[in-house]
Amino acid sequence: MEAQLLELVQFLRDRNPQARQLALENLLPQTVPGAPYRNAIFFKGLGGGGLQKAKESDVIRDLKLLCRDQLSVSHDAFRALVNLSDSPLLITPLSDPAFLNFIVSYIINPQSICADLAAMLLSNLTASSPACAVLLKMKIKVILHNGSLYPVDSRCGSCGAPVPYPTGEEKEVPALPLLVEAFVQGATMGDITELSKRPRKGELNFLASVFANMSVSPTGRDFFLSPQPFELAKETSALNYPLSKIVPFTEHKDPIRRKGTASTIKNCAFNARAHKAILSRDTEMVTVKPSTTPAPGIGALPYLLLPLAGPEEFDLDDQEKLLPELQFLDPSKTREADASIRLILVESLLLLCHTRWGRDYQREHGVYEILREAHMHEKNENVQEHMERLVQLLKGDEPKIAAADDEEDIDNAGLEVQDLMGTPASSTETTKPKVDDSDEEDFMIEEI
Repeated sequence: MEAQLLELVQFLRDRNPQARQLALENLLPQTVPGAPYRNAIFFKGLGGGGLQKAKESDVIRDLKLLCRDQLSVSHDAFRALVNLSDSPLLITPLSDPAFLNFIVSYIINPQSICADLAAMLLSNLTASSPACAVLLKMKIKVILHNGSLYPVDSRCGSCGAPVPYPTGEEKEVPALPLLVEAFVQGATMGDITELSKRPRKGELNFLASVFANMSVSPTGRDFFLSPQPFELAKETSALNYPLSKIVPFTEHKDPIRRKGTASTIKNCAFNARAHKAILSRDTEMVTVKPSTTPAPGIGALPYLLLPLAGPEEFDLDDQEKLLPELQFLDPSKTREADASIRLILVESLLLLCHTRWGRDYQREHGVYEILREAHMHEKNENVQEHMERLVQLLKGDEPKIAAADDEEDIDNAGLEVQDLMGTPASSTETTKPKVDDSDEEDFMIEEI
């Protein structure tokens, strides 16, 4: 059987599209983890160690090319690479800048039929740093077309070029703002059941995991917390924090999008200098040092609290503390069902307590009142413990030290918050953080 399957590999580059499709259909079942011939077909000769980079085999190169093929072939090629990308041996070959440029351009194009599979592949690849590093610096070629930007390198069998082809001049623009915009546009595509009626073919929920993976590093967080223009097709565009585009999806119906969004907020909260921008409403212009460029506040607090809130009614004094989005919730309002997402949300609030300004803001806007009710209904012990810790910080006395300017304290403490509960959250696992002795006590979460 192994020999027969290996003979099919040569047909992946056959001139006959039906031969390519048939070969790939028979090889696809062997791409899943645990398949009996997976290693012999796809990983043979891929070794690498020490200073030697993992090599790219012919079959992997063929699969990358087949992602550009006609729809039936490209669909299976993307599926195969999604299955195979769980192996560290493929991180280097699949993080090739040219291939990543195609994947990103393809995802950005609204007409890409396999955009969701491409987003899944990008999510798997960004779980390692090489792909994140390429993505952060990536620029893609675009042409202005009907008031939007057409990504030139997205052209392939499953995503044809516009007819007639745009006549404008090609230019290079940063890829990440376009990915964020595509993510926002994809949020409502699942409500349109007929694919032909969707202005964007993919829902792109897995981009939330991409953003979570990227924001694990300080450089990735800097992107989400740096004002960016988003309407790149226009000559001038207002600046907004990329994180502000992402935060509204903590209550989206898709759990992948919800969890990735919550993880991205949590990761960005490790930057103490950004706490004021993360919590402030969009009616206030805020800067994140060392930048001096202001942008509307991100306003993340209601989106952190809504998934934790239930239908309970509050007395008038407590009701007045709550943000407008949290007042008079519908009697049918339910809490987030996934305990891991509830934990990430509470951890985010804990991180935002590392600054005095953050604690005061949460006290003034009803965080304790929401947590009090949520704790009564919480069944998960780990989430309960983190809620109790947060309540201790909000209701406990502040240290009896001389008053100081909060931003000045942050500057003295350094850019990154170090925390006792965990490190920035990727879409997969978390590890314990390094301890930075330079942090001020005021920015450490401690048991009271």
